Amino acid sequence: MTKAKQLDVLCVGDTVTDIFIKLRDDQAHTYANEQGEWLAIPFGGKIPYETSEIMPGHGNAANAAVSMSRLGLSVAYHTYVGGDELGRQTIRLMQKEGVDDRFVHIQSEKVTNTNFLINFKAERTILVKHEDFEYDWPHFRASELPKWIYFSSLSEHAEGYHDQIADWLEAHSEVKLAFQPGTWQMKAGVDRLARIYARTEVVIMNREEAALVTGGSESNVHDLMNRLHSYGPKMVVITDGPDGAYASDGQKRFKMPLYPDPAPPVERTGAGDAYASTMVAALAVGNNLEAALQWAPINSMSVVQHPGSQAGLLSEPELEKWLAKAPEWYHSTDF
Repeated sequence: MTKAKQLDVLCVGDTVTDIFIKLRDDQAHTYANEQGEWLAIPFGGKIPYETSEIMPGHGNAANAAVSMSRLGLSVAYHTYVGGDELGRQTIRLMQKEGVDDRFVHIQSEKVTNTNFLINFKAERTILVKHEDFEYDWPHFRASELPKWIYFSSLSEHAEGYHDQIADWLEAHSEVKLAFQPGTWQMKAGVDRLARIYARTEVVIMNREEAALVTGGSESNVHDLMNRLHSYGPKMVVITDGPDGAYASDGQKRFKMPLYPDPAPPVERTGAGDAYASTMVAALAVGNNLEAALQWAPINSMSVVQHPGSQAGLLSEPELEKWLAKAPEWYHSTDF
């Protein structure tokens, strides 16, 4: 029997099928009030839309798996899908992308998670609903342990599952953890996920999320980094939209600009996943944090030039071509 190749990364998180509906610019508008910014469409009518598309095999961890596989890493995906056509399409997509699907589990009595993404101009509003899967951590032979776990969004139904993952990570200190918290994981709080944060090699989130998780102020990035480091992560990356990103390896801190867009973004779905997964891919192949900061914005730039979360994901040769023609100012600076 052929010995299975050791995995570079096992991506862990919920799968969703994304159904994109692009609204016509003349059929909606946005407005702001004291509760935030809102998307407004006529109530009770028939609203013409521009395009729609069904994209199975999406979600934070799925997008990361495809991203890192295209970058040449050996990647598997651990998730749960329903016994429906969307679940089967998810498995076929992973096979097509070269992602090891042996940890994709089908629960025949369930349905695969489905999100509806309403795109208006370059932004999107997402309607979400999570199925209540019966989560269970897989078993690995000693020779098949992944070098990295890339852990991201799970539903509130998976609260106890986080304890299984923490138990396994504590028993396998040689495996590195990248943590890109999802919505429930941020709301659950640091205390509930203290064992996960304590085992994290690199945590990646945006500035608003970092303030939510830590209770710090969005205006003080250094304090947000200090708070996140205090929970255990060795490296901290905080993205900041058009202002690029900030990163810390515990010794030095960097500010990294965005890679310039070659054209106006089509829509921004998946930009954060592309950034985080490319950052982890660079670290997993031996780059330091400063070098990884140059990789990540390029894949994020490419993704927003295409509809959906995966169409614009680059191979390593493609990414290197963009890097070779980067402007002189495209590099990190001390922060």
